[in-house]
Parts: sequence; C-alpha cells; structure tokens
Amino acid sequence: MEYKNYKIGELFDIHPTKRYDLTNNNLFKTSGKIPVITNTSINNGIGGYTSLAATEKGNMITFSDTTTGDAIFYQPNDYIGYSHIQGLYPKSNKDKWTEKPLLYFLTLFKKLAKGRFDYATKFNRKIVADMVVLLPINDLGELDFNYMEQYINDMQKELLISIKKEHDELKNKYKNQMNLNNLDITIDDKNLLDMINNNKIEYKNVRIGELFDVVSSRKKFNANTVKFDGKYPYVVRSNINNGIKGYITEDEMYLNSKETISFGQDTATIFYQEEHYFTGDKIKVMKFKNGKLNRRLGLYFITAMRKAFQNFSWGQTSFNEDVIKNVEIVLPFVNNKINYEFIEKYMKILEKLTINEIMDEKHDNLLKISQLIAER
Repeated sequence: MEYKNYKIGELFDIHPTKRYDLTNNNLFKTSGKIPVITNTSINNGIGGYTSLAATEKGNMITFSDTTTGDAIFYQPNDYIGYSHIQGLYPKSNKDKWTEKPLLYFLTLFKKLAKGRFDYATKFNRKIVADMVVLLPINDLGELDFNYMEQYINDMQKELLISIKKEHDELKNKYKNQMNLNNLDITIDDKNLLDMINNNKIEYKNVRIGELFDVVSSRKKFNANTVKFDGKYPYVVRSNINNGIKGYITEDEMYLNSKETISFGQDTATIFYQEEHYFTGDKIKVMKFKNGKLNRRLGLYFITAMRKAFQNFSWGQTSFNEDVIKNVEIVLPFVNNKINYEFIEKYMKILEKLTINEIMDEKHDNLLKISQLIAER
C-alpha cells in the first residue's frame, strides 16, 4: 500500500457550522431528538437535544476551536451547529467521503491534534487547514477510499470479537467466583421461588446469641496511627466497602478470624468478612456456633440482622454484647430446625439472578454495538 501526504485544507473546506442565534435557554427550551453539537469534549460533542430543525447534514466531522483539540468528532446524524463549532466539508469526492473513510481520517486528525493545543494556543481552522495527514492512495495515485473503508470494517469486526470474548470471560469469572456450575434458573429454583411467593416457607424468630458468640475484637487499632497499603483488611464502622477502610500490616496474633461477621456498635454496620482482619474501635466480632459460616449463609444472616436493627437509630449507645445477643432475627425453619438447605439454595438463586441481570445488560449493549457495526 502506498501513501501520500495531504494538507487537510486541500481535502476539506473548513468553516463554522450553521447555528441558531439563540440563548441556550431558548435553544433547549423544548426537548426533541435533534442533537446540538457544542464545545464539549465528551458525548460526541452533543450538548443536548432540541425540537428545532437541524441546520447541518450528518456524515461529517466537526471540531471546536475553543478547546484543546479533544473535541473532534464524526457526526453520523443531522444536527444543529453552535458557536465555535467548525465543520469539515469535502471539496471533492463528496460521494466517496462516507462514514468509514471519514472515521479513518478522523483517527489521524485526532492523533495530529492531541496534546498540541490549550486555551492559550488556540486550535483554529487555519491551523487545521495546514495540518498534514498521510492517506492511502491507489494505483492511479488517487485517494483509496475502498482501502479506508475495508480497514475500518476489519477494525470494527475485531472489536466485536474482542467484546464478545470479554463478555464470555466475565460470565465465566462470575460463575467461578460464586462457585456456580451454571447460571440457568432450573425448575427446582422456580419451585422454591414459588414457595416463597405463596408463603409456603415457615419462619421463626431466633436470638442472635443462639447462633453466634459475640466477642470484642482482639485489638483495636487507631486509624490515625496505622499505616495503610498493608496486607490485611482494616475494618471500621463505615457502611461502605464491606466496612474496610484500607489494608494494614500488624502483629498477626491480633487478627480476627475469617468467615465471621463484623458489627459496628454505634452504627449497626454489619458485614461478612471472608478473610482474617484487623479492626478499629467499637467493632464486635460474631463467631458462628454451628460450624463454618460460608459466604451464602453469612450474607443471609446479615440481611436478616440489618432488617432487625433497622429500627435502631445512629449513635445508639446500648449496642453492647448483651443487647446484640438478644436481638431476634427471622429465619426459615423445617421440622423445628433452621432450614440451612433452603438458605443455601435461595442465596444461590439470588446469585444467579443477579449475575444474569448484569450479563443481560451487557449482552444488550453488545447487541447494540453489533447492530451499529452491521449497519455501518
């Protein structure tokens, strides 16, 4: 493939886009579907939508002459221009400057402008006209529009393959993390959900103290004195990030057991801690009395606890061990015993439903991308 240098001004007539002489309040007074291309460097330059008639045809490149050279975009649809928005209008081969060749050119144009301009050094149409781009030419020494189109088609296909691969890898990652063989909602899953919806599950109140030993943390570490970027989670009374403020490295003899529940005494912040951890002040540790507290069981208990503690106010002073132990949570029962099998199955269904919802959203986005690529 041979290439030739062209000044952008040789290929395109560069001048301001047509606009309405209106204030923004009047321009966007009535919402609609026509995009207004403004000086923003995000969202393809679209500052909003209006019901006014378009002033420019789609299938062209625009740029803002007020910014750093980042607001360069291909406009596929008819739009309304704006102050300081310049348009690139082909001088010749107008029928050949379709979307793909323009996208090919756009990549080179953006690369030329990147990092060269700021609000002191203006990015204007005179400078753009003198910029030189290297474009492919055919055997006749003319611009090779077919090559540019095929190049973009190949790139888009590779992108689609990459997105599909990422989608599948993410799905498998979720399955492995959640220890799920598959994400299908089985007939048994549906039957269990029907039992819940039809109130066929028996529930009883159980004191937390019957299920857990509620003890103090092995040592309280002051957040103002510890050094972060360490090895183990440092759990505090925060209600975000699983209560983890950061990671610290301290004497491991003061680590609290993994697979326990942390409880913030004056905040009622409750989290399942899968790994060994240190704590700050006023954190109680709940140790399950009946064997291993796995993640699904722990998360179910936490949901029940949060519901039980929701009537307590922030700053409650009576969250001592005795009070915590005597709070009752509602749990499923069968044959007068806690139905642990139900809890495991129910939490697994919730995991599958959540992952499927996430993947469905990603799949919808993938379909939209596929459709756009197919259309172009």
